Amino acid sequence: MAEKNQDLEFVEYATKMLVNNPKDVKVNRKIDEMGVLITLDVNPADMGMIIGREGATAKALRTLLRVIGAKNNARVNLKINEPEGSERGPRKENKSIDEVVGGIEI
Repeated sequence: MAEKNQDLEFVEYATKMLVNNPKDVKVNRKIDEMGVLITLDVNPADMGMIIGREGATAKALRTLLRVIGAKNNARVNLKINEPEGSERGPRKENKSIDEVVGGIEI
């Protein structure tokens, strides 16, 4: 049975090594017709560590999970749940063309 949960154990171990709040890491594994879905919940303060710059860390975790899945003849996907109340950064307001060029003098 341990072979079947290698993907879950890998995500849990790797994530706990990356974050500052390892006790807040929760990993769930669900099997359906699409394959294996691993969902990951972390402390909101640790989201940046899991996503990485331009998503590089999350992409690396997903790539390694695909390798583990291929070894076990399974399709493995990783879903990182966004914590409640988190913000992805400052939102840019859409401005009209008049607002953008209004201050330009010709």
